[in-house]
Amino acid sequence: MSSVGSAFDTFPKLARANAERLARQVAIREKDLGIWQAYTWRDYFERSRRIALGLAALGFARGDKTAIVGDNRPELYWAALATQALGGVPVPLYQDSIEKELAYIVDHAEARFAVAEDQEQVDKLLHVRAQCPRLEFIVYDDPRGMRAYSEPGLLSLAELEERGEKFALGHPAYFDDEVARGRAEDTAVICYTSGTTGTPKGAMLSYRNLIEMARIATEREGLRRDDEALAYLPMAWVGDHMLSYAQAIVTGFAINCPESAATVLHDLKEIGPTYFFAPPRIWENLLTNVMIRVEDAAWPKRKLIHFFLGQAQDLERRRLNGQPLPWLPRLLAPLGQLLVYGPLRDNLGMRRIRTAYTAGEAIGPEIFVFFRALGINVKQLYGMTEASVFVAVQKDGDVRLDTVGTPMPEVEIKISETGEVLFRSPGVFQGYFKNPEATRQTVEDGWIHSGDAGFLDAAGHLKIIDRAKDLGRLADGTMFAPKYLENKLKFSQFVKEAVTLGPGRPYVTALINIDLGAVGNWAERRGIAYTSYTDLSQKPEVYDLIQQEVVRVNRSLAVEDEVLRGARIRKFLILHKELDPDDEEITRTRKVRRGHVAQKYAALIEALYGDRDRVAVEAQVTYEDGRTGTIRADVAIREVV
Repeated sequence: MSSVGSAFDTFPKLARANAERLARQVAIREKDLGIWQAYTWRDYFERSRRIALGLAALGFARGDKTAIVGDNRPELYWAALATQALGGVPVPLYQDSIEKELAYIVDHAEARFAVAEDQEQVDKLLHVRAQCPRLEFIVYDDPRGMRAYSEPGLLSLAELEERGEKFALGHPAYFDDEVARGRAEDTAVICYTSGTTGTPKGAMLSYRNLIEMARIATEREGLRRDDEALAYLPMAWVGDHMLSYAQAIVTGFAINCPESAATVLHDLKEIGPTYFFAPPRIWENLLTNVMIRVEDAAWPKRKLIHFFLGQAQDLERRRLNGQPLPWLPRLLAPLGQLLVYGPLRDNLGMRRIRTAYTAGEAIGPEIFVFFRALGINVKQLYGMTEASVFVAVQKDGDVRLDTVGTPMPEVEIKISETGEVLFRSPGVFQGYFKNPEATRQTVEDGWIHSGDAGFLDAAGHLKIIDRAKDLGRLADGTMFAPKYLENKLKFSQFVKEAVTLGPGRPYVTALINIDLGAVGNWAERRGIAYTSYTDLSQKPEVYDLIQQEVVRVNRSLAVEDEVLRGARIRKFLILHKELDPDDEEITRTRKVRRGHVAQKYAALIEALYGDRDRVAVEAQVTYEDGRTGTIRADVAIREVV
């Protein structure tokens, strides 16, 4: 096992080395008011030093926690490094968390300090401060709307840095001394898991965990100092922490922060990253946007695009399955590259990508094939927060459709007698903060219990079937893998989310969320008027549209999967509202909280297994400020013949 040298065993030490050897190289960019602002590694380290000294002036002590909340901003990454420089632990939070979620983590993490992006996040922190007795100081970056705020312990980042400069005059060696005290085994960050089955747990990752896995992945995947990445995923997600922070510092490549969530796709085109990391939901969104534009094209152009996309996807599917490639599609490939694939990659901002990952959960095979068929080197990555991300990754030249690749170097994988995937590696976390019982349930003799059901094939590739706890059987004994079916449904541009049901039941049913953008565009082209998501979702024409997608999934099961052939979807309904993290139906990383959904929509689920074709519902929704409202609807149930 490789070791981390004491001179470079923490991120502050590595960032200082970058500031010296890569002083003028761009480390991070941010788009502000339409203009990209660039900061070098020297800037990165210097701003972090000033923030750290400002925190020291406020009495920051080793072991203190800093809650960090906001969109991806250079100042928030600098605040994380500043916290670590003083021996503290950053705790990144999801920026769209409602106050209850924010309060739980800030209090559980015992955060004394918080660094927030703007007024919106400050307001949430001020509202929950009474529930978080340890929270003393709230620092904000964007001063807009903050002029009249005078709460105790509230100050701007500019004020904090001024305090840091004054503190440095009387303590010239303080910062360097604190950085030198850091050790590889110190806790570097606490990343709270998404909490699909209960309250979030704080996974403690050490510098050794993160630096070792960042180096292993960099070497295995051939990452370079001149790579460019887009930092747009939530900072609280361990995937962003690895790519936009750990790997960027270890390797020295540049990350780019988009202007806002609304401009990500436009900013992606401007940057043209070489290294890209996205959960399946993002790939699904990209595919939906592509297909909406294709359907809006003139008839000849639409037919041309569909023809070449079909050719490319057939070739890629054969390639991934190790089948011989027919001569005609291979002959047409250069023409398709000129007319369709190249322009589409350009339009997506992905012409320069050398390595792209999909991770977080399983991706639908059709979505995966689509992007690889365009010539984008997207690969499946299997990882967990508790593993410092990397467990298995598909190797270049050895990508297969039905696996998540082979174990990363220095990672061992084995399958338990019950079929659960176990692994151990240098990235195995230190444990859950203040939760030794959960730690004992997850780690046994250094092996992590992943909670996933899977197996290793003859070539050493890992195949994930589903979450072990979600696998079940229908009443007749047919195997039921909900995520597998849901991913097939979500390949459709018209399906945003799906929850399939079946264990112990006579047949499979599905609760479906339509994609408002795609279905709205489809409806407008056909002159179908609607007033809201609820209204559109219950249109008979929309049910006909979604039924076609359910039929497609059932056909693919019959053809492709002998084991799950009997798990065809018999009935479905379109939910009257979108599944929402604020309503605790899905997590912030868009994983379905099945237990909560089953309880909340029990009446709808029972109707799916009865003889009714409509059911009246009333649903409570939660807004970001904690207020609630009510949606009423008459939901249709459709049987698929």
